[in-house]
Amino acid sequence: MNAPSPQIWFITGSQHLYGPEALKQVSANAAAVAHGLNDALDANIAFKPIVTTPEEIRKVCQEASSDDTCAGIITWMHTFSPAKMWISGLTALSKPICHLHTQFNRDIPWAEIDMDFMNLNQSAHGGREYGHMLTRLRIPRKVIVGHWEDEQVRADLGAWCAVATAWQEMRALRVVRFGDNMRYVAVTDGDKVEAERVFGMSVNTHGIGDLVAVMDGQSDTRVDQLCAEYADLYDLMPALHKGGERHASLRDAARIELGLEQFLREGGYGAFTDTFEDLHGMKQLPGIAAQRLMAKGFGFGGEGDWKHAALVRVMKVMSGNILESQTSFMEDYTYHFDPAGARCLGAHMLEICPSISGHKPRCEIHPLGIGGKEDPVRLVFDAATGPAINASLVDLGNRFRLLVNQVESVPMPKPMPKLPVARVLWDAKPDLQKAAAAWIHAGGAHHTGFSLKVSVEQMESLAEMAGIECVTIDESTDLRSFKQDLRLGEVYYGVRGI
Repeated sequence: MNAPSPQIWFITGSQHLYGPEALKQVSANAAAVAHGLNDALDANIAFKPIVTTPEEIRKVCQEASSDDTCAGIITWMHTFSPAKMWISGLTALSKPICHLHTQFNRDIPWAEIDMDFMNLNQSAHGGREYGHMLTRLRIPRKVIVGHWEDEQVRADLGAWCAVATAWQEMRALRVVRFGDNMRYVAVTDGDKVEAERVFGMSVNTHGIGDLVAVMDGQSDTRVDQLCAEYADLYDLMPALHKGGERHASLRDAARIELGLEQFLREGGYGAFTDTFEDLHGMKQLPGIAAQRLMAKGFGFGGEGDWKHAALVRVMKVMSGNILESQTSFMEDYTYHFDPAGARCLGAHMLEICPSISGHKPRCEIHPLGIGGKEDPVRLVFDAATGPAINASLVDLGNRFRLLVNQVESVPMPKPMPKLPVARVLWDAKPDLQKAAAAWIHAGGAHHTGFSLKVSVEQMESLAEMAGIECVTIDESTDLRSFKQDLRLGEVYYGVRGI
């Protein structure tokens, strides 16, 4: 789940017009930029030899497309690079592109600048020539402008590299569903064949009996060890401690977690779903198990929601650090319509990832009014505060839409001693009334991927890589314009046929 990140190839364009000495300098400068970025960013940036002919460009683009370790390419035009040279290569490329519009020197050397310097440092118009061809070929890409040593440029580049890595993950992601989705619910299901065509991820079902068999095979020794880990990491309620009246339930929860993790790892699954209507043979719903597996990097979706299970996994990869992703499966649960500031309480009946917790979680056991199982063990906590997003991936029948709402996680104004679930309170932008109305107009789901780390811009980049629609709700959202944008989207994506 935490394998080394794929490479991002750094490809520099030039041409033979300037002679071999100039090209040596181009190569040296390009290597310095690539290695400097690799050292500065939490990304695996690999320098590739400069390209100066159509044949070299096509070759490196084909190699990038066929190399499973390459998640995307950063392209930089150090000098002028005639764009017709790039047509064959770009049309053969299947990996995401970031166009870094930079130059080796930050400042103009006012006293020394001559025509040799000008010929060597032509990024200003070389990048425009290259950008024209990308536009003409209708190739989506990220454009980052500024000096390569600038802090903001590096931050933007690092964020894009994280998205490219997440897209690489999504292309090969395997999602397992334990049972079907919740009966009669529309938004948790969708076209799995189309999802594999568009995103690359595969979504398949295993009977709950397959999972129960693995759970039942867990040794008492491993169960004891995991219960001890629970006691070390969390504040256990007294009844769950060894010798307590509910300790057997903690052992059942540990056995569920061990079986689930073994099943997922052996099957190569990065995300999973379950539903309380289809858990025959299990004593309790996977509460703490789902929470802790999300904290380890797995995606999860409740009630069979495979789209958001996949989205949570991809957002965790996109966060840059899976074990500190501050990303979770989420659900809008109830509103606080205070005229002084309306808020939304997000939670789920059990499964919220502790990576978003603002304090040491409590491990508790309480009755659950649905599911017909024994009382489930779960982690209870209030989320950390700060800027965040809620993102939803929905199937509209003729296409997929990614919907993103900018929010602010805020402190709980009062304790909630009778609510035994993990929860987060947020201020939706621009305000709850407009945000909720816009979300409903856009057909967003009641489930989301919630993150304190992933940005709106990263989600927009992901949608661009996937070639799907992205709709954003933020401080500038105006409902009249928003609805008009949705209508225009229907036309645009209808014409494109996706």
